[in-house]
Amino acid sequence: MSQTLDQYNHVIQTCRDLFEKKLADYGAAWRILRLPSLTDQIYIKAQRIRSIQQKVQKIQEDAASEFIGIINYSVMALIQLREGVVDTPDIDAEQALAWYDEMTQQTRDLMLDKNHDYGEAWREMRVGSLTDLILQKLLRVKQIEENQGKTLVSEGIDANYQDMVNYAVFALIHLTQTPQKS
Repeated sequence: MSQTLDQYNHVIQTCRDLFEKKLADYGAAWRILRLPSLTDQIYIKAQRIRSIQQKVQKIQEDAASEFIGIINYSVMALIQLREGVVDTPDIDAEQALAWYDEMTQQTRDLMLDKNHDYGEAWREMRVGSLTDLILQKLLRVKQIEENQGKTLVSEGIDANYQDMVNYAVFALIHLTQTPQKS
């Protein structure tokens, strides 16, 4: 389990580093994005990954940067879900990074609990399956958004975003260990 935690923390640090650099370039402009807009951004990234996995590429590229995007947009969505959407950026980089760290810590804690219960089953999964699970979660989130956030028996939007983060982290761990086909 300590190997998983080390690998997980390494991936999250890589994502956080990019998030911090983009904050320096753009500020917290993402604070104006509504949840459906963030969901759509994640969907575009997941579809791009699926395209990379299914097609012979004319331009060789890998899916790693798209998985990083899924993680960062999902963290933004978790922040927006908790803090609400604003009309103009309202936070500095320090606050944005504090919220980022808080959301990734909560998501990491969830991963550790599930990883304990499932016995690291994700290590036997294919990257393509993780991509499909992310796409399934996105379709669930879109349906929950259509239902104005209400569910009858299912987990909420936040749990789905957290699962997407964790699936994307697992995919990046797989990609850094051994290059795989879908």
